[in-house]
Amino acid sequence: MTAITESVDLDRRGRIAVLTVNNPPVNALSQHVRQGLRDGVRAANADTSVDAIVLACAGRTFIAGADISEFGKPPREPGLHEVLDLIERGPKPVVAAIHGTALGGGLEVALACHWRVAVKSARVGFPEVKLGLLPGALGTQRLPRVAGVEKALQMIVSGDPITADDALKHGVIDEIVDGDLTAAAVAFAEKVVREKSPLRKIRDLDEKVAAARGKPEIFANFRKSVARQTRGFRAPENCIKAIEAAVNLPFDEGVKRERELFVELLNSPESKAQRYFFFAEREAAKIPDVPADTPAKDIKKAGVIGAGTMGGGIAMNFANAGIPVTVVEVTKEALDRGLAVVRKNYEISASRGRFTAADVEKRMGLITGTTDWNAVKDADIVIEAVFEEMPVKKEVFARLDGIAKPDAVLATNTSTLDVNEIASATKRPESVIGTHFFSPANVMRLLENVRGAKSSKTAIATAMAVGRRIGKVPVLVGVCYGFVGNRMLHQRGLQAEKLILEGALPHQVDKVLTDFGFPMGPFAMSDLAGLDVGWRIRKGRGTKSPVADRICELGRFGQKTGGGYYTYESGDRKPIPDNEVEKIIVDVATSMGITRRPIADEEILQRLLYPMVNEGAKILEEKIAIRASDIDVIWVYGYGWPVYRGGPMFWADQIGLKSLRDRMLEWKKQSGDDFWTPAPRLARLADQGKGFLDK
Repeated sequence: MTAITESVDLDRRGRIAVLTVNNPPVNALSQHVRQGLRDGVRAANADTSVDAIVLACAGRTFIAGADISEFGKPPREPGLHEVLDLIERGPKPVVAAIHGTALGGGLEVALACHWRVAVKSARVGFPEVKLGLLPGALGTQRLPRVAGVEKALQMIVSGDPITADDALKHGVIDEIVDGDLTAAAVAFAEKVVREKSPLRKIRDLDEKVAAARGKPEIFANFRKSVARQTRGFRAPENCIKAIEAAVNLPFDEGVKRERELFVELLNSPESKAQRYFFFAEREAAKIPDVPADTPAKDIKKAGVIGAGTMGGGIAMNFANAGIPVTVVEVTKEALDRGLAVVRKNYEISASRGRFTAADVEKRMGLITGTTDWNAVKDADIVIEAVFEEMPVKKEVFARLDGIAKPDAVLATNTSTLDVNEIASATKRPESVIGTHFFSPANVMRLLENVRGAKSSKTAIATAMAVGRRIGKVPVLVGVCYGFVGNRMLHQRGLQAEKLILEGALPHQVDKVLTDFGFPMGPFAMSDLAGLDVGWRIRKGRGTKSPVADRICELGRFGQKTGGGYYTYESGDRKPIPDNEVEKIIVDVATSMGITRRPIADEEILQRLLYPMVNEGAKILEEKIAIRASDIDVIWVYGYGWPVYRGGPMFWADQIGLKSLRDRMLEWKKQSGDDFWTPAPRLARLADQGKGFLDK
């Protein structure tokens, strides 16, 4: 075996050269990998005793993509285009041996080879769109030529990988092999040599793209089908344009067009935000005082207290991950009702083809319902999901303290309450932690883990690990009212209320935020969540919301009652502006002596978002969040902040903190309201010309 570079080796099996990439953990296409591939292929092509080349990877995966830490830095030779051109145009057959995942640049490497074999468990795909990019090393030009235009559109625009079976069906790979992958790939290469098969260069294939030529309706229909989920993103449209170029232009011209479209995206604010967020999400897993090797408890069995909307959804997360879970309710009726909702949710998913009827039964079989609290005595983690009322939660934890095994993690699914006070109801506050799931709990990705003053490192490590295991993105925060997400949301809510009293209407405020990229605005969101929830919290805290309280007094609690801030027709979730609500708003404003006025959309946007940023600055100063990027992860995954805008703190840095600070000071001067006082950290950074994310 010959070491070509630190990450690429060249070996021989008979007359077949085996080029192996070993760049853990995912064999990313770092500079030394590209150089190793180039020099290794050159060496094999120059060796007269070599008939063919197998390209394989060590470790758990094939090449899983580019080294994105190189993005934004000066390019280092050789470029990937040069390497792929050398592979494809070489005189000897090259066979890619795929296991694990071949993603992004990894799949582009495989498509430059003349043949591809894979194990059955392999997956291939182009996830670049999720970074605001497109496959920039001829992926948009080669994939349609082997898979067809429709499949290429679906794969590249969704960014989702496909299975080996699907890849074989659509011609992306040539064979699924069993046993030792490298040996099978060598045997495949020997067969190619023995049969003197002509080199299959994808650039020369035309049949599948020709089938779409002169049929613009293929692209028009596809654009229409993805319009809703791609709204606001720039990359999907450029991906489609690049595939159109593959259909309508000669290969080399299509390559030039792909490059133009790639560079346009690389320099776009959307891609900059999405690439930032990619790293922010990974950074959130790192907790400075809880090292990565901190032992986390192995969760073999879970318990959930409460079978309501949240409890049922939380239980589904564990069942989906194959973890047995026991759900405890006070009454048999409430238990049966909650489990029936869980089953219905699963059956709806099965009817949409997400899994089979057998999967429904398998998952339901992992959920045990009971009214006997002792059933959770052997659970490794117990999550409380009862009413958001402190006396109720403390009663639950006092009871669990006497039942749960000594080393169990006790978690509270609170969205606002003091985790330390809840922990004080037990004799083991070190085992207590907040696990704030977002509704619907079986769908939303965010898990806001709340660290109590006495939460142990083991409890923290366990909450973070189990969050990832059940498919969530866990972010650790500290204790304060509303934690990070809801605390910032509260500031936005205060301004939303003021805006409708001063002259805006709910549908105008909501439209400003949906135009910005949110899935819905504050008033539609309140109707979806249920206005009675906030009403109950306000009563408990002795606070008021004049408009919302008046609406609730009429029995209008949102979508579930057919009316809240909006009216809803039976069976339809579309919000319809309501004259009765407008009259309430005007009446309340009049009673408060407020003269209503037209309010521009720009003012609405700034007054909704600037207070969130300001509160984020306070949260950082108080060390409730570990880092500014954690706040952004919380807002993207928990509240629908558009990922192509990076998150509130990233967005604030882009518009400039000085500009934001100065606007707040203008409003403070105009209104005399201390609400607009810039947070110390915001003011300090603005004076220094820095941003929240500056090192």
